[in-house]
Amino acid sequence: MDRRKTLIPYLFVVPLAILLFSCSSSNAQSTSCNSYRFSNNNVFANCSALPALGSFLHWNFDEATGTVSIAFRRPGTSSSSWISWGLNPNGRRMVGTQAIVAFTNSSGQFEGYTSQVSSYKTRLQRGGLSFGVSRVSASLVGDEAIIFATLELPADMIQTNQVWQVGPVSGGIPQVHPTNGENGRSLGRINFRSGQAAAGGGGGGGLSDRDKKRNIHGVLNAVSWGILMPIGAIMARYVKVFANPAWFYIHVACQFSAYVVGVAGWATGIKLGNDSPGTSYAAHRNIGIILFAFGTLQAFAVLLRPKPDNKYRMYWNVYHHSIGYSTIVLSIVNVFEGLDILDPEDKWTRAYVGILIFLGACVVILEPLTWFIVLRRRRRSSSHRPGADKHHSNGHVTNGGSHMGV
Repeated sequence: MDRRKTLIPYLFVVPLAILLFSCSSSNAQSTSCNSYRFSNNNVFANCSALPALGSFLHWNFDEATGTVSIAFRRPGTSSSSWISWGLNPNGRRMVGTQAIVAFTNSSGQFEGYTSQVSSYKTRLQRGGLSFGVSRVSASLVGDEAIIFATLELPADMIQTNQVWQVGPVSGGIPQVHPTNGENGRSLGRINFRSGQAAAGGGGGGGLSDRDKKRNIHGVLNAVSWGILMPIGAIMARYVKVFANPAWFYIHVACQFSAYVVGVAGWATGIKLGNDSPGTSYAAHRNIGIILFAFGTLQAFAVLLRPKPDNKYRMYWNVYHHSIGYSTIVLSIVNVFEGLDILDPEDKWTRAYVGILIFLGACVVILEPLTWFIVLRRRRRSSSHRPGADKHHSNGHVTNGGSHMGV
């Protein structure tokens, strides 16, 4: 049995397993940000699992108006506790925070109101904030408390400090909260525009749940479609001259790895789309669908590959090479589409451009070198074996570097 045929089942079974695992893992995260569904049917495009007090912040940012609709959510809240969330443009501390507070009042209603925190001993007196706030409401269902509000933020507060707290209620009045433990760590940074939220300790470990998924999606697809796929094509076109038939297994290993990782990236993209129904990147999504279809067609091409002497082999070559080159071009385009959406630090874009330049340089060097070796071998074969030109031009030369593929 041809050893190449033994690779075929893995081209389909492993990617399918990864896809099913990715979907099941996403569904299992029932307490995560983006899988949460509000009873009032509100939908938020962004969410951050806050690093203290078991809390979550959901929000929508309207660039045109500078308004932010938020939902601060804390499971595990009792009727004898108050919760609050707010912004402090002057520092990562409670004093100076423009807060929204919710608690169960003496009438038994869970109400929300605004409060400027003037000292650590304050009892969260009612009052207006330094920016406009509307649609303030609160709910306590079971043990889950939620604050809703719409904020009219100035430009310098789109990225600022956030503070959230939980404290006791006595006699229908919010009391001073503890300052140690998780209460002392409930502060950080928030960027409503980019969707990033960082913990108070600084560093890069405080990305929002959605932003982490976006980064994973970007890395998987950049590595698979944007790097491994072009490398696999280069292996097929140029290594064939130096290592036959080893080139075939190198080529299949690169393309198979690219397809497997690409399926995982495609699955995370589907999950991101389902979790963000109000956000759409049509061009990036459509190119991604085409790439997945092309990658699957290339996998099936192994099943359909005729023998080298088959009269249909030429048509198969055209099919395989056309789809392959189209996949590489679209992959590179979509990586840049994704970089534009993620808007990472410039070093990541420069790194990918550097990789493309390196691969391009390899092609520029290897293409003439390959042709030189092929033509030299052809001349030697012709001189040593008279009348063998036809044999070598149909066999060794064609397989030696005049096309890319398997």
